[in-house]
Amino acid sequence: MTDTITWNVEYTDTYGGEANYCWVNRQDIETPRNAKQALIMRRAKASVGLTGARGRTYWHGDSGEFRPYRSCTVMFVTFPY
Repeated sequence: MTDTITWNVEYTDTYGGEANYCWVNRQDIETPRNAKQALIMRRAKASVGLTGARGRTYWHGDSGEFRPYRSCTVMFVTFPY
């Protein structure tokens, strides 16, 4: 059995480029402990309905951010401590 990690995913709107949290979609996803960033982001996007959406991805240590093109939204993926 492989060891897994649970990630917190938050998908919300933006105002002026900053997260607004007028509405938010929160999910939890599981990945193998040694998962690459691409797999983590792919599962996170699928959990909030962004499969196939193109945009910019930024990683800051053990948390990630995805900003879809032509959309005033942002998705955060964080590792719960």
